[in-house]
Amino acid sequence: MWSRQFKIRFGEVELYFGPGVLRDNSKQALQGSKKAVIVSSKSAAKISGAFDDIVSVLNTLGIEYTVFNKVTPNPTTGIVNELVELIEGYNADTIIAIGGGSVIDTAKVASILPYTGVKAEEYVYGKRPQGSKLKLIAVNLTHGTGSEVDRFAVLTVSGTIEKRGFITRYPDISFDDSYYTLTLSREQTLYTTLDAFYHAYEAATSKRNNIFVLTLAEEAVEKVTSYLEKTLSEPRNLEARTNLLYASMLAGMCIDTSGTHLVHALEHGFSGLNPDLPHGAGLAIVGPYAAYYIHKAVPEESARILRILDPSIKPVSEDAEKAVKIIQEFQRKHGFEQRLSDYGIREVDLEKVVEFVEKTIRERYSVNLPLNIDKSTLLEIARRAL
Repeated sequence: MWSRQFKIRFGEVELYFGPGVLRDNSKQALQGSKKAVIVSSKSAAKISGAFDDIVSVLNTLGIEYTVFNKVTPNPTTGIVNELVELIEGYNADTIIAIGGGSVIDTAKVASILPYTGVKAEEYVYGKRPQGSKLKLIAVNLTHGTGSEVDRFAVLTVSGTIEKRGFITRYPDISFDDSYYTLTLSREQTLYTTLDAFYHAYEAATSKRNNIFVLTLAEEAVEKVTSYLEKTLSEPRNLEARTNLLYASMLAGMCIDTSGTHLVHALEHGFSGLNPDLPHGAGLAIVGPYAAYYIHKAVPEESARILRILDPSIKPVSEDAEKAVKIIQEFQRKHGFEQRLSDYGIREVDLEKVVEFVEKTIRERYSVNLPLNIDKSTLLEIARRAL
């Protein structure tokens, strides 16, 4: 069953899932395109094999293309502006994003801004241009992002620590093809899978959750707990990779429906301060301590997810500290024991970061956050994670 391909429509994206879907369907997806920009990081697209497979189809169809391979983790508005200049100069009509969340997020925003005069930083702060979007195709290379199936993007405003998430657009067509996840390193495998776990946990505990989100979140976490250890020990196991990719896709649907909140708000603050902090690692560092307050506020929803990790958790506020320990043990079991201090973050940095986090919670996350939280609580979480 795991190897069977399928196609679904979610929101405004047509998504192809399963081993081999890119080779089987990319020609159809690219029909009508004349000039494309391939967006990627420096090497992941080529290492995975997806780059060569896309280029082969472009050549077969006679579609001109150029490459923008400057996207880095925790991408900035400056990178988006540079990509937009390339798109305008090349007169492209299609963007093909080959990568994880950073690449897909960059491409989402860059597909909207050409010929509008609107800069990426203006877009992040809420200015929305008029005009048509470029065709956007996303080839997802990780089992963590969710960006291939949701309408969100995250950028850091260049020259600041302001890393912000916002609604932008869905890709037109996305590919979740597990063949291209086989080359993920152990570190990338762990970080991206933890990203999917926190997507599911936060969506399930959001104020905007519902039975659909809870159902998908439970299935996503069930897949994560069943297949993460096997994938870490057998990195070329396609069945395990496919199941983690499926978990990530479901978790992406969850956050598209009910959003993230406390863990992501905190992580954005710290990786905005230090862009070398990988997103999934940042979530896993602050996540257990944020879960204390989440479980205390919404113990039934929290326990519904955490019981998959440890059936002894109870849907009562008194088990809040147990929630911390369950998540820590799950992460430790798979080799994750990092701290904020491992990334050079110090006590003196916390005040500045927490001020930004408090602001973003008010502006964006309050509609999702299932509890009232103040600066002193945010500082407490940050200090425990230091």
